[in-house]
Amino acid sequence: MKFSKKLAAALATGLILLGTAACSNGGSSSSGTSTDKIPAKITKKTTVVFWNGMTGVQQETLKKLTQKFEQKNPNITVKLENQGAYNDLQAKINSTLQSPNNLPTITQAYPDWLYTASKNKLLVDLKPYINNQNVGWGSTAASKIKPALLTGAQIGGVQYGIPFNKSIETLTYNADMFKKYGIEKAPATMAELKQDAQIIYTKSHHQVVGAGFDSLSNYYALGMKNEGVDFSSKIDFNGTTSKKVINYYADGIKAGYFEIAGSEHYLSGPFANQKVAMYIGTSAGEGFVKKGVGNRFTYDVAPRPGKYTMQQGTDIYMFKHATAEQKAAAFMYIKFLVSKSSQLEWANATGYIPVNQEVVDSKEYKANKKIKLPAKLEDAMKNLYSVPVVKNAGAAYSELNPIMQNILSAAQKKQAVDNAIKSGKSKFDAAWQQ
Repeated sequence: MKFSKKLAAALATGLILLGTAACSNGGSSSSGTSTDKIPAKITKKTTVVFWNGMTGVQQETLKKLTQKFEQKNPNITVKLENQGAYNDLQAKINSTLQSPNNLPTITQAYPDWLYTASKNKLLVDLKPYINNQNVGWGSTAASKIKPALLTGAQIGGVQYGIPFNKSIETLTYNADMFKKYGIEKAPATMAELKQDAQIIYTKSHHQVVGAGFDSLSNYYALGMKNEGVDFSSKIDFNGTTSKKVINYYADGIKAGYFEIAGSEHYLSGPFANQKVAMYIGTSAGEGFVKKGVGNRFTYDVAPRPGKYTMQQGTDIYMFKHATAEQKAAAFMYIKFLVSKSSQLEWANATGYIPVNQEVVDSKEYKANKKIKLPAKLEDAMKNLYSVPVVKNAGAAYSELNPIMQNILSAAQKKQAVDNAIKSGKSKFDAAWQQ
């Protein structure tokens, strides 16, 4: 199970989500007005500072892409300043927001990290840059970025971010085990997932758990969304719909055909050891799955069962204190990073999904035989969801993981979960009201 720990270290974060939030509109100048013109081109030496949380092959690939950009734009220097893991990057941003002039030109971030920054008008509205013919694309459509991903990088309907390193939740399954137990295709619905998990658990004489979910927060949020309920403070955690979502998992835990990741955080370890037949987790982890499985059996991936899947990963945001030249140069760099050629290289090297739809549709991407996802990605991205970034939504979403852990721990002990659900409601409501 060593490789699952490597996965945890590499991803460096629970699957934090993207969304929208109510906030003030930002301008595009260092003075805070929106009247400054966007330079048509960069004619003098300009430095862009980019805070990021990339490690390993992600960092190496980012450096390579940055060097290519600088070669094409000799007047622009991009300083890549790694801030450590995502929690370190978030902490650095939060502490520096008190001194805005010390912020970088651009940063990786999840939108909920920048909720306060947007309220304080410290971010740049990127729509004018998108629509600019010189440094941008001329229009949103011309960017070729999947619309749902762009929406996920908005705060309060304002396009403060451009999606960059993204992933979704997918189903990873043991194809050999499916064949052995007579399961002809990957489950497409939650009902099918339950049925297949029960078949595997029964036919393996309880030696193999059927299925599980890496992120309990995602499980609950998507479970409610698939029931027609958006993630908000209006959710009654002890209500009928909520209990239906919770008990689907809890009943499976009690009966033995479902599993939780627990302290390992990821089910890729038990999956590679053939203790779990399939699991729902981040698409960005496939490289680790491939390495862990080796030649022991054939694995495959499929769209997450149910209508919706989570879009995950960070966007790139720009701060207002930068000069007009720095902002224009930074957007040119962002544009380069999400271009077809860059996204093809990025996706193939890192395992992140391409944000550029041209790459998703391309023969070059689909022909990638190193991993299974490219051939399945188009179907897996049909309905993307992100937790809305409104006040305290991030805290409530994060609180879901320990709440669900507590409920499912009771289920593991064959206990009734009603009291744990009631306790969870108090914590969930408190997170929204803090």
